[in-house]
Amino acid sequence: MKQIKVLLVDDHEMVRMGVSAYLSTQADIEVIGEAPNGKIGAEMALKLRPDIILMDLMMDVMDGAEATSEIIKEWPEAKIIVVTSFLDDEKLYPVIEAGATSYLLKTSSAGRIAEAIRATCDGQSILEPKVAEKMMTHLRKETPLHEDLTERELEVLLLMAQGKQNQEIADELFIALKTVKTHVSNILSKLQVSDRTQAVIYTFKHGLIE
Repeated sequence: MKQIKVLLVDDHEMVRMGVSAYLSTQADIEVIGEAPNGKIGAEMALKLRPDIILMDLMMDVMDGAEATSEIIKEWPEAKIIVVTSFLDDEKLYPVIEAGATSYLLKTSSAGRIAEAIRATCDGQSILEPKVAEKMMTHLRKETPLHEDLTERELEVLLLMAQGKQNQEIADELFIALKTVKTHVSNILSKLQVSDRTQAVIYTFKHGLIE
């Protein structure tokens, strides 16, 4: 049976003791080290090269996001499971972007953490449902607004950016003036701008036209 070597990084001694005690009951998991902060955790991770690093997020000296970044920079293959009480955007995204593989909440059961260790070791990424939901929302927000435009709306937008008025756009595209007005209204709504000028600024800002 392959032993999964685990490093615990948490600034609460009682948490480390509790997690370590439970994991020691698992035949396939071995805790090979414990660190009280991110700085020591990063140093130990790079020295011991454990299969899995269980990383707390909020710690003195160096927090979990910084430690994760330090480890991944030197050891890109490292598998880090963040275990924290925090779901705040400003704490969640930096550590995921830094390279954490999985993200669990401290309300997770000990058994759930053990399962996540095994799954992450096998190459899976384990995210708490609430974390996955927030990540999807974050990714949707990052999608450029103009990607929601139809092909025709994009044509109209680019003609607007060239300084053409509605009638000129209608003539060039061989469509009714009323149809152009509808397209312009949809464009302003989808780009979340209030007027044509802001829509034109958007096209230049996002490199849609030179």
